Amino acid sequence: MSQWSTRDDRVIALPSGRLIRGRGLAAHPELSPDPDFGLYLLADEVRGVPWDHTWVEWTDFGLPVDPAAAREELTAAWQRATYERVEIACLGGLGRTGTALACLAVLDGLTPGAAVDLVRAEYDGRAIETAEQVDFVSDFAR
Repeated sequence: MSQWSTRDDRVIALPSGRLIRGRGLAAHPELSPDPDFGLYLLADEVRGVPWDHTWVEWTDFGLPVDPAAAREELTAAWQRATYERVEIACLGGLGRTGTALACLAVLDGLTPGAAVDLVRAEYDGRAIETAEQVDFVSDFAR
C-alpha cells in the first residue's frame, strides 16, 4: 500500500513514525491524496466513501457510544497505519478526531498528557475540546 508524506495537509507523526491524517469532513471536505482506510467518528454512519472505512458512533462534543468498540477500531487503525494511509475524521476535525489521535499516540507509547500535548502542538491547538474527552484519553491508557 502507501504512506502519507509529512508534507500532506493535516498529517501528524506519532513517535513510532506512523503518519495519520486527521480531518473534519465539513471543515476539510477535499484533501489529497485519498486515504487507503478511514475511521469516521460520527453520530450517524458515513455514506458514499469510496475507500475502505469503518464508523464509530460518537456524538459531537461527546464520547463513543461503545467505548470497547471504539478501542478496537482505534487499535486496528493504529496497526494499519504502519503500511497504509489512515485517516481519522469527524465533522469539525477537532474534538472527536483530536481525541482519537491522542488515543493513537497512547497506543504508540506516550502518556495521556504527552499524547494530548502532541496532538495540540502538531495537529491543532483546539483539538480535544472537552474535559470528558481528555478523561477518555486517560482512561484509554488503562
